[in-house]
Amino acid sequence: MACCGDSMEDEENGKKMEADQDTNKDHTKRSKLGWFWSLLLLIFGAVVITMSVLTILKYFDYLKKGRAGKLVNNKIVWRGDSALHDGSEENLDLSKGLYDAGDLMKFGFPMAFTATVLSWAILEYGDHMNAVKQLEHAQESLKWITDYLINAHPSQNMLYIQVGDPDLDHSCWERPETMSEKRPLTQINTTFPGTEVAAETAAAMASASLVFRRINSSYANLLLMHARQLFTFADTYRGSYSMSVPQVQKYYNSTGYEDELLWAATWLYHATRDRSYLEYVTDINGQAFANWGIPTWFSWDNKHAGLQVLLSRINIFGSEDVSETENLGLQMYRRTAESIMCGLLPDSPTATSSRTDSGLIWIVKWNSLQHPVASAFLAVLYSDYMITSGTETLYCSGKSYQPHDLRKFAISQVDYLLGKNPMEMSYLVGYGNNYPLYVHHRGSSIPANANTGCTDGFKWLESESPNPNVAIGALVGGPFLNESYIDSRNNSMQGEPTTYNSALLVGLLSGLVTSSQMVKSYT
Repeated sequence: MACCGDSMEDEENGKKMEADQDTNKDHTKRSKLGWFWSLLLLIFGAVVITMSVLTILKYFDYLKKGRAGKLVNNKIVWRGDSALHDGSEENLDLSKGLYDAGDLMKFGFPMAFTATVLSWAILEYGDHMNAVKQLEHAQESLKWITDYLINAHPSQNMLYIQVGDPDLDHSCWERPETMSEKRPLTQINTTFPGTEVAAETAAAMASASLVFRRINSSYANLLLMHARQLFTFADTYRGSYSMSVPQVQKYYNSTGYEDELLWAATWLYHATRDRSYLEYVTDINGQAFANWGIPTWFSWDNKHAGLQVLLSRINIFGSEDVSETENLGLQMYRRTAESIMCGLLPDSPTATSSRTDSGLIWIVKWNSLQHPVASAFLAVLYSDYMITSGTETLYCSGKSYQPHDLRKFAISQVDYLLGKNPMEMSYLVGYGNNYPLYVHHRGSSIPANANTGCTDGFKWLESESPNPNVAIGALVGGPFLNESYIDSRNNSMQGEPTTYNSALLVGLLSGLVTSSQMVKSYT
């Protein structure tokens, strides 16, 4: 599995973007520039429309490759039913869900994040997905995860957060369909709390309830009930799951749970319009938990950047039920989101230096593409929020930018991962003529007719032949800082795909299907 996704503070050794905003706005200049940057939006967008459509089609195919359980209408010849007895020791059906990456573990923390991001993408860009006949696939993929999460929450103050023993799992190399080792369950409860994973699961449930509200209201209500219970559990019994379950520190270690509490409360506010959740993220905990004024990187571990953008949505579009003090908190979230955007723009006075020579956002060597994809997704979202609200200008320490500048940045990151890089390699498997052939993925690396056990499958890990099954749509870990990539099956640092990166990628590409997007209300 992918690891080592630390917060921006650790990843940049304490460096901050230190972006401040110039509030002296020239309204006349904005008006004159309006038509100009609108035209540029169309030009930039047209370049990537065809690419985005083709790539999105391949993404959902990969997400199906990561599924566990009884596969329905399965058209992937090298995948079959697996993990059918997961949860049976506690009389639970935990057969569904996703394997997190190239192994056969079900880690609840990144899986819930995958669901939250996929929900966000559907809510913002569902029309785009529908235009390329992928909306139903997205909803189906989301429900495959949330079905699992519902079953993993059998009582109010208990949540099963892991299926499988990662140490035992990593002593094997086998197809998921033939695995036979024990798959123990790990839970959090009032004695061994796990605030971040409970809160992230609450966020997944709340955001998904919005997706299903109009198409399956009873299911949406069930999700919302679980979301409320999980948030109360997470907030009442505070404690890091990394402390309660030390084993996860090697794989998906948490650097704090305050961001997940705010993230969950924000999604619950969107789903319920219950003012207590908005008050929670502004008046009650904003100052203590939100890291206002300190830009961070969005990832499965750190939700702060996504949170700043998501709450900016409320401030940008306005809301009648927001009090004066709550609005002051929302303004702080928006200012921090603006600082994040300024840091991403390459020629901004406050641009982050965390880039490769060719311009790819680069933070850590393990799974390096997670941060540029996440950053580009947020940039597209924020640019569309600006367009919808008629906000023409973003000010970065005295220099002004328009929405098309954010989209141009996002497109540059997509261009890079699809082949416009020094390696001239697409990091999305199946896209283009040159992509990784030795992906660190068990199902892809072992022939479908091989009846492997725990250890005899290692011959396929060590094989010098390319993977017999092409994992189309898999986004591998990515390049090193020097922009090199070693295509080796043993190179899990660079060559292992993850489901959460794929969820971010589908959000990003869905946003780029057209030249601009007038976003709609979630409700």
